[in-house]
Amino acid sequence: MGAYILCVMGNMLIFILISTQSQLHTPMYFLLVNLSFVDICLTSITIPRALSSLLSQDLSISFHGCFAQLFLFHMVGNMDSFLLAIMALDRYSAICRPLHYTNIMSKRACITLLMFSWIIVSLHSTLFTTTTLTLPYCGWVIHHYFCDVPAMLLLSCTDTSHQQLVLVFSASLIVTSPMLFILCSYVLIIRAVLKLCTSQGRRKTFSTCYSHLTIVILFYSTVIFMYFRPSSFYSPTYDRVISIVYSVIIPMLNPFIYSLRNKEIKSALRKMISIRFHPN
Repeated sequence: MGAYILCVMGNMLIFILISTQSQLHTPMYFLLVNLSFVDICLTSITIPRALSSLLSQDLSISFHGCFAQLFLFHMVGNMDSFLLAIMALDRYSAICRPLHYTNIMSKRACITLLMFSWIIVSLHSTLFTTTTLTLPYCGWVIHHYFCDVPAMLLLSCTDTSHQQLVLVFSASLIVTSPMLFILCSYVLIIRAVLKLCTSQGRRKTFSTCYSHLTIVILFYSTVIFMYFRPSSFYSPTYDRVISIVYSVIIPMLNPFIYSLRNKEIKSALRKMISIRFHPN
């Protein structure tokens, strides 16, 4: 519960801060606002329901409610991945193409990329949900704290190797495509940074990328471990722990990682606090 409250409060603070402070109305912070919104949604899809079940001792969930949760979780979780890729494009444009930055990352371009991403993740989540929904089930006890594909496949009465192949292939496209784009972007960024004459310039430029890279490494390492393993390696205990990392811990850490290493965020926060407590 504490992690969920910190996640919501931290991301809400980032959301309010960027929305109200005019100096933060740039493409980078516009994307960060969207990341905060997605992170709040990601944790809110699973944690309140799990906490309610624990407090009421009613661990049941309806059949349709389970698949609605599965659909929303994968849609929002994949949107997190696409947002990290768009943020990598922003950093690449700012560092490697500074003269064209305003054209590449215009407001219209950002909105178009976000809309396209939402369409893609919605279609992919629909595939995930319908593929899992059509399976015959013999068991109804999910060894997980929310409805997720690996846990659901273990309950099927039939051989799920075909479904697993389809899901792994589609997940590979939807997960590895943004990840490879991020890796390529940072190879180009590092190459451009190493060409800078001074070590101070290199440090300053790298400092704008540290936060994003930290989140990327944490996010993709846990997602790959969770969804790209053979079903024989699934373990209810380990799966719950890994799921908590990418569905709760990483969204909770996002606002702290981005704010603690960001001078503009800290400056805007001090300004907002000073206006709130010293209006004159």
